[in-house]
Amino acid sequence: MNVSNNCSTTNLALHRHVRLIEFALYSLIFFFGALFNILAFWMFCCKMKKWTETRVYVMNLVFADFSVICTLPSMVYLLWNKSAQEELCQFTEMMYFINMLVSIYIISFISIDRYIAIKHPLKAKTFRSPSKAALLCGLLWVLVIASATIQLWHRHKPLCLQTHTPMPSVLSLLAIFFVFTLPLAILTFCSTEVIRNLKKHLNTNSPEDKSIQKAVHIIYANLIVFLVCFLPACLGLLVRIIMESIGATCFLLCIMKNLSSVMRCIATSNCCFDSVCYYFVTREFQEAFLQPKASTQKTEATHPLQIQPC
Repeated sequence: MNVSNNCSTTNLALHRHVRLIEFALYSLIFFFGALFNILAFWMFCCKMKKWTETRVYVMNLVFADFSVICTLPSMVYLLWNKSAQEELCQFTEMMYFINMLVSIYIISFISIDRYIAIKHPLKAKTFRSPSKAALLCGLLWVLVIASATIQLWHRHKPLCLQTHTPMPSVLSLLAIFFVFTLPLAILTFCSTEVIRNLKKHLNTNSPEDKSIQKAVHIIYANLIVFLVCFLPACLGLLVRIIMESIGATCFLLCIMKNLSSVMRCIATSNCCFDSVCYYFVTREFQEAFLQPKASTQKTEATHPLQIQPC
């Protein structure tokens, strides 16, 4: 890998094989992501008549993920056309990061909503409603769009879509905290508490045990998917901060940039898994709620899983 003696950011070019890997991964993510998110949108928009908190959150999640998917053709084009690093690149980068950040926080909102509904059912009617969920999502969109616009306005065009850009360590650490650490802490706490609460309702030979176990497994799967998708990118940013602080060589910085590009592809794959995971979450909670043997209205009204169906 040839690296220029002048170790400026613009001279740290991606290796050809890395660009081929990115092209292959982005193509797969685009195909499956578009398919899964269109199916999820059709299901939640057309097949479900009642608007609930979960439906509001999932519709926003699907929209954000699909918007990320729509940026991938431009990102693939920009991999091989450096002369296009102008308005198209700026617009693509803004759309990508806005929708990725919204997607991450919508996942956190779903976890908080599920935690309140199951852990504090008496307070749920006060804190949960479709209108409040829509308001929260609207505020999130406004805040993220405003902050991304301000940040990208002050960036240099040649650095567009670069995974290795000069940034103070404090700002990088803040980015890690708000983009990964905080959402992960929320997701971990809420998921752990929900699983603990669901397991309290597991009884030997209960007709609902199977559905509860499935719901617990899907919650575990959501947490694992989040870690697998976003942890590599977070660790990559931490390594970059360390390398810059110790004055790493240009060769090592170039390797880190190539690895970071692949890690960004892995993070983008979350857009495929979101629609699949939350489809099954909704389905499993619906099955648990609609157990034929739990047929009495009294049982359904007090069942801890009632609050989850969309």
